[in-house]
Amino acid sequence: MLLLKPLNAALAYQVRLCSASIVCAYSTQSGLGRAPVASRKQVTVTNDDGRVNWRELTVREKAARTTQKTFHLGIILTGLVMTGGVAYLLYTDVFATDSRTSIFSRAVDEVRASPRAQEALGPANKIRAFGEPTWNRWARARPIASSIRKDGNGRDHLLMHFNVDGPLGDGVVNVHMIKNSTTSEYEYKYLTLDVKGQATIYLRNTDAKKKPKASGFRLFGAQWR
Repeated sequence: MLLLKPLNAALAYQVRLCSASIVCAYSTQSGLGRAPVASRKQVTVTNDDGRVNWRELTVREKAARTTQKTFHLGIILTGLVMTGGVAYLLYTDVFATDSRTSIFSRAVDEVRASPRAQEALGPANKIRAFGEPTWNRWARARPIASSIRKDGNGRDHLLMHFNVDGPLGDGVVNVHMIKNSTTSEYEYKYLTLDVKGQATIYLRNTDAKKKPKASGFRLFGAQWR
């Protein structure tokens, strides 16, 4: 019995030592298997890329992200407004039927189609139209002189003139159009071609159509009714 007591004590000591070793190894293995918690940079207006979840942001970081999104939205809206403005100006100045570019093109087509203009300038496909000369001799696009004025009745009067030339001569085209208050479209008052050394050629002249024809007949220089 005396020999068994030291043996039991030694055995109990070995059991405790082994248990401690197992617990230590398990703890070490558990620590190695756990992913370390990575620290992140603070989210600011300049470095926010949207990767951090909204719930993980602090109050200051949420304010920074909101400011960044608002700034980006403002840039997008500004771009849309500018694009719309450019499109509107392009339409009103070029594509609209009452734009000066469209009126210029219509007048040029009428000059080229007129037999009297062809007699003074040359064949239709040889007639060129261009604006006022500029200080830049290399400039292709010459400005077209035009203006819009209102009369006493509030109607818009468009006045325009440009240059034309051809194999037989050159001249100046004058355009006077009035905007119809009903259709809001410009209508010709007159369209003339002035060629040096020749009488003015009227391609359009509404005033001549409005002159009443005299009734009766003329005899010895007097009008008889």
